[in-house]
Amino acid sequence: MTDAQAPAITGTNPLAPAPQGARTAADVVTPELVAQLTRGVAGSGRTANHTPFTGEKLADLPESTPEDVAGAFEAARTAQAAWGRTPVRRRAAVLLRFHDLVLARQAEVLDLIQLETGKARLHAHEEVQAVAIAARHYGRRAAAYLRPKRHAGAMPTLTKVTELRHPRGVVGQIAPWNYPLELSVGDALPAFAAGNAVVMKPDTETCLTALWARDLLIEAGLPPEVFQVVIGEGPVVGPEIVRHADYVSFTGSTRTGREVAQGAAARLVGVSLELGGKNAMLVLEDADLDKAAAGAVRACFSSAGQLCISIERLFVHESVADAFLERFAARTKAMRLGTSLAYGADMGSLVGERQLKTVEAHVSDAVAKGAKVVAGGTARPDIGPYFYEPTILDGVEETMTLCAEETFGPVVAIHRFGTEEEAVERANATAYGLNSSVWTKDGRRGRDIAARLRTGTVNVNEGYAPAYGSVQSPMGGMKDSGLGRRHGSEGILKYTEAQTVAHQRLLPMAPSLGMDDEKYAQFMSRSLRAMKTLRFR
Repeated sequence: MTDAQAPAITGTNPLAPAPQGARTAADVVTPELVAQLTRGVAGSGRTANHTPFTGEKLADLPESTPEDVAGAFEAARTAQAAWGRTPVRRRAAVLLRFHDLVLARQAEVLDLIQLETGKARLHAHEEVQAVAIAARHYGRRAAAYLRPKRHAGAMPTLTKVTELRHPRGVVGQIAPWNYPLELSVGDALPAFAAGNAVVMKPDTETCLTALWARDLLIEAGLPPEVFQVVIGEGPVVGPEIVRHADYVSFTGSTRTGREVAQGAAARLVGVSLELGGKNAMLVLEDADLDKAAAGAVRACFSSAGQLCISIERLFVHESVADAFLERFAARTKAMRLGTSLAYGADMGSLVGERQLKTVEAHVSDAVAKGAKVVAGGTARPDIGPYFYEPTILDGVEETMTLCAEETFGPVVAIHRFGTEEEAVERANATAYGLNSSVWTKDGRRGRDIAARLRTGTVNVNEGYAPAYGSVQSPMGGMKDSGLGRRHGSEGILKYTEAQTVAHQRLLPMAPSLGMDDEKYAQFMSRSLRAMKTLRFR
């Protein structure tokens, strides 16, 4: 790549000497802040987290042992009893106050998200948006989702049936590093609204963001003991979460998700899993190519591609492929990379060495087997240790590693197709089924194709944000992309146990009024036929 093609650099290194008025990591992550956020976190050991912008340490943190995890569950279980008896509208009011606090103090958490994940500030703001939307939704709708519901009984007028919803108890949540605000507290909000306590294990490298959210929820009125946080290595703390929880919420890799599911199944407790994706974007021959190219940049490179629902496979109709690729490559090459704790950069860093090595290995393998680098394809240690240019690869074949495996980085493969049927078949030809995208000027056609794609969410003329942000509707994966859903009724009811209360009146469900067994059976048979005729449900 020539210097003219290289993405531009913007901003300053937050851990280097800063211009007057610029914030550094030391300005943001002070000893006082760390002490405040880790207050109440049990841990007899010590660990640390680091910023991807430089690889240097951000904070010293308590490290939880298995005994600490057990203690957190005991404290949460004690607190949950009173919280579960709190009227749902009072619980929901905590979420609405939290909504206001997040928006009012977003600058604090934007700094933390950037320092812990390395992402650009606008991409960090996506987390603020998502959490605010979820808090508002469940703050307004929790009472309706959880209210007792009347159902038709076995015998009309004689059987009165009510469905009740009870909290499960203590939810164990294992949250990932890539969206440390949204995929931690965003998932916990409906659990709290449903009357549960939560014991959360955030990723150690991004735990300050989750702890900040916990601090804000307590300020909004959540009892502190209801929200416990434990910090430690996944192989040590994760199994302890599964061992003690009444329900498990996990977001992460498919491999680890299978292990979590096995552990939960052994205890016969429920589990929800949002796992990996190899998401496809389809650009049809009638798409607006300028809008599609701009949308592809957002869909492929937000948070440096470290987003479960971002696009890694891009299928373009052969009649417009060259024109689209020219536009897409030009926008990609013009992206600004940077580390500033301010708006302006188009993309930030990968989170760490493991992600960088995966990206480099996938790109090197593809190029060695004949793929062409259209844009990017190079690490940028001059900006930061884990920066990698947004990368477009053309000519990707099935023998290449990145064709099927999730890269989870700023790399997208271009594929050409001839017919709509071919595009749908190839998009579905993956073990994953999390998200997909369709671009066309014909809205009805786009929705028809969307219904044929085997993914939990599909966006027409956008990459991922509309479906994810529509929180009244369920969001989750098919196939190897997971079990269960977040958002909507499913996103809160999964944290409850359903109970049916049937009140039988006047006559029993048994022979009565002088009927013997045979006459009762005949009576019930006639009644069943009549109820079908009268269209009883």
